[in-house]
Amino acid sequence: MKNIQKNKQDILVGSSKLNDKKKSIFDKKNYMLEHMNLNRAFTHIVDKNGFDDVKKKDLLNDYRENYEEYRYNWTNSLNVKNKSRPLSVDIEIAAICDLACPHCHREFLVTPDKVINFDLYKSIIDQAVKLNVPSVKLIWRGEPLLHPKVKELIQYAKESGIVEVIINTNGTNLNTKKANDLIDSGLDQLIYSFDGGTKETYEKMRPGRFKKNNFDDVFNNIKSFYEIRKKRNSKFPITKIQMIMTKDTRDEVENFYSLFGDIVDDVTITQYNERGGNISDLDKQTKDKIMNYFKKNNLPEKTPYMVDIDNNIFVSLKRKPCEQIYQRLMVTYSGRVGMCCHDWGARHGIGYLSKEAFNEENDKQEVVKKINKNQKGFQLLKDAKNPKNLNEPEKKIETLKDIWQGKELERVRNFHENGKIDSIPVCKNCTFKDTYDWKLIDI
Repeated sequence: MKNIQKNKQDILVGSSKLNDKKKSIFDKKNYMLEHMNLNRAFTHIVDKNGFDDVKKKDLLNDYRENYEEYRYNWTNSLNVKNKSRPLSVDIEIAAICDLACPHCHREFLVTPDKVINFDLYKSIIDQAVKLNVPSVKLIWRGEPLLHPKVKELIQYAKESGIVEVIINTNGTNLNTKKANDLIDSGLDQLIYSFDGGTKETYEKMRPGRFKKNNFDDVFNNIKSFYEIRKKRNSKFPITKIQMIMTKDTRDEVENFYSLFGDIVDDVTITQYNERGGNISDLDKQTKDKIMNYFKKNNLPEKTPYMVDIDNNIFVSLKRKPCEQIYQRLMVTYSGRVGMCCHDWGARHGIGYLSKEAFNEENDKQEVVKKINKNQKGFQLLKDAKNPKNLNEPEKKIETLKDIWQGKELERVRNFHENGKIDSIPVCKNCTFKDTYDWKLIDI
């Protein structure tokens, strides 16, 4: 485990990941390389083929080289502009979620309570392997541990040859059995989303949909996972916990690190990106300072701003191309494909992997009916709307390769590369901090 350190780290301006002065940075890439001999994708193929030591060593070198290339291409995606394959496919194995967080899109955009069909999932993984996609992330709008076959889903990906499999979880369902299942599955990284350094703030930020969500229960789940992994002497999955920086959580960073610094590998504070909720990331005094600066410098009130963890203030006067259109594809539970994790449910669709995706609108209407009837579990979703999609690709079934190299995504890339981001409605209104060019200002 990484100990909390007091040395100051450089802040990555404009990045959603903040390198905080209170903690050394966990080096995931080197950890993965160092322990590649334990990666389930590697050990499975070695055991399956009975490789001798020479072949095993050569294969291990190949895995390490391929992983390094993947990480280089990811961090340099705007320079590499790789169009042969996505570096990651994010698969929504569960759209259903048991929480109703006020800062989440699902409180304002209707989201079906569905899980992915196993056959569709296997088809996506098979296509990803054929394309030599190095990473899959089994998450998007929902809680993946609510899928009844989550262990089997991870195992299928790992034993098919996916080098890196990641899951995000809210931790509410991480009981002892599921903890052991995740370790047994070969999962590479488990990311916890946990907002708040105190019980009061956490339970305010992460209320339950069907029953009360309890701070102590979730904290104990996370601590228990650490103890189980330690007892089993397992190097995987790597654990990471992240908290969104809002007005309520900004003063609880120290508590957050104190809670998790010794039981999670990587503790991260991320910038808040507006998701349609009535959540503030700043106190009134700081906001007033920013608005006064805008007025003094003749800037519009809607000029994008960002305040980092050290209260340095940045503004942006221009956008820059988004990395995600060269990094990943997003796939909903039904097979609708999107280009960005910030486009909730792929409103700007770029393709279809299954006929099921043609009926996703019907699944949304089911949710609308339950909201209107004020059914249990839908009371906190009363403000959710079902707006029209922003882009509808031709209704035909394609492959991941077809979509990644297809005209819909290429059209988006051309707009980004030519400084015409605002020509795409979903991109024009995007609040993702990495798509802005930030300038430090003095107030």
